[in-house]
Order: sequence, then structure tokens, then C-alpha cells
Amino acid sequence: MVEVAGVTQSLTAALLAVVAALCNATSTVLQRQAAQTVPAELGLRLGLIWALLGNTLWRWAIVAMIGGFVFQAAALAVGGISLVQPVLVVELAFTVIILAWAFGTVPDRREWLAIGALSAGLALFLAAADPGPGQWVPDTAAWIAAALVTTAVAAALVAAGARAGGPIRPALLGVAAGIGFAFTATLIKKCMTILEEDPGALPVSWAPYAMVAAGLCSLFLLQNTLHSGPLVVAQPALTISDPLAGILYGALMFGEPIRTGSWLVFEAAGAGLLAYGVVVLARSQLIQTRGATAPARR
Repeated sequence: MVEVAGVTQSLTAALLAVVAALCNATSTVLQRQAAQTVPAELGLRLGLIWALLGNTLWRWAIVAMIGGFVFQAAALAVGGISLVQPVLVVELAFTVIILAWAFGTVPDRREWLAIGALSAGLALFLAAADPGPGQWVPDTAAWIAAALVTTAVAAALVAAGARAGGPIRPALLGVAAGIGFAFTATLIKKCMTILEEDPGALPVSWAPYAMVAAGLCSLFLLQNTLHSGPLVVAQPALTISDPLAGILYGALMFGEPIRTGSWLVFEAAGAGLLAYGVVVLARSQLIQTRGATAPARR
């Protein structure tokens, strides 16, 4: 009975994560369109956000992002970070499909193959890894250590990206943003745990304020990632780093188990298929040539 309940919770969490990915894909397309209207000299400056605030597409993108946050929070309330964050990778497949819909066309054979590879790779990886619920709750020392390490790594990536040129810059910024969103997910899970145990304690806890701060920093990094170069580079870096960092956070902070041993072969095969799908979709003509100009449906 307990096992059946666990499977039901995992399926529910996965379904909620898929809906969150759909919201995020919608947000990404709209944000990319909005970012292309901002002067290049505003990159890595707060003025970028101020400029975007006056853009209607960007405001709708934030509405979609909030929807993604709500569904992600619901998923994390019933499932582990190691399950939810990898499922969010399907965002890229949704991005291609949304762009095709916006232009009244359909993905070509190569794009459908990549979508299939991404989906099959994700399914194979999750089936082999079988991520389980956390075995412990992080203490204050663990949160402080995680925050310090995350900040240091993200800062190093941003500094390196600011000095780099060409495709290296969006790649480094994309990884920093992906790590930031994964860490934000850990804080979302903390908030949902507090909300379930004692809703009245949430407003006086440090967790929601840390979550908002981490989310805003990640959003700032995302805007600069989208603004700094083509999606063909930025999207794979962002899409792959988020679930990898999420699995790491889940294992180290919450003790979420991942199967090892011979299962690692199947996990590697699934990850390889997933990575192939991500890279091919990021090179899609829909994303490369239309991701910045796709018209918004009314």
C-alpha cells in the first residue's frame, strides 16, 4: 500500500512538473522576443530589467513564469528535487512546439526525432535512477554551506562570462542561471515543507525571503543569458545544468537516493539521449531564426 502511494505521488509530481515546463517554455519564448528589443549595452546591468518592464511581451512572460513556479512548487510538495528538476527538461521540446504553432507550421522530421530522443532519454534516466524521497532534512549549517558554495560558483561563472566573448559567454551565464534555478527549487521545497507542517510559521521563516532573493538573482542571470547570445548556445547550457544541479542538491542536502551499480549504464544512456535531444532542438531553425521574432497569439 505504501509502495502504491509512493508511485502515485511520483506520477503526480512528474505531471505537475510537465505543466510547469509548459509554462516555462511559454515564458522563455516571450522573454527571448522581449530581450531582443533592448540595447546591447544594457547587458549585465540592472537597467536591462527596467527596460524590459515596459515591454508587454515580457510582462506576459512573467505571468507564464509565475504559473511555472506555482506548478513546480506543487510538484516539489509531493516529489523530490531529483525527480522534478529533470522532468523540467521537456521545456525545450515545448519551446519548439510553441514556436511552430506561433508560425502556423510543424516541427520537421529531425526536430520530432530530437523531441522523441529527449523524451525517451528522460524516461530511461528516471526509470533507471528511480529517485526516491529525501531521507533527511537539511539543518542550518547545510543551508549556509549550500548558499555560500552556490554563490561562489555562480559568481565565478558570471565573472568568467563577463570576460569571455563569442559563444562562451551565453554558455557560462546559462550554467550559472541553471544552478541558480536549481538552488531556488531547494528553497521552494523548504517553503512547501514549512507550509504543510505549520502555515503560520512561513511568514516568520527565513526560507521564503531566501527563495525570492535566489529566484530574482536567477531571473536576472536568465535575462542576461538570453540577451548575451543565441539560444543555440544558451539553451543547452541552461537546460542541462538545472537538472544536474538539482540532482546534486537533492542527493547532498535531502538525501534523495539515486540507484547506482549497473543502473549507471542505463542512466548514462538516458542522459546521453536527453543531451542529444537538447542539443539538436537548440539548433532547430525554429529557435535559431524565429525564437526572437515569433508573434504573440492574441
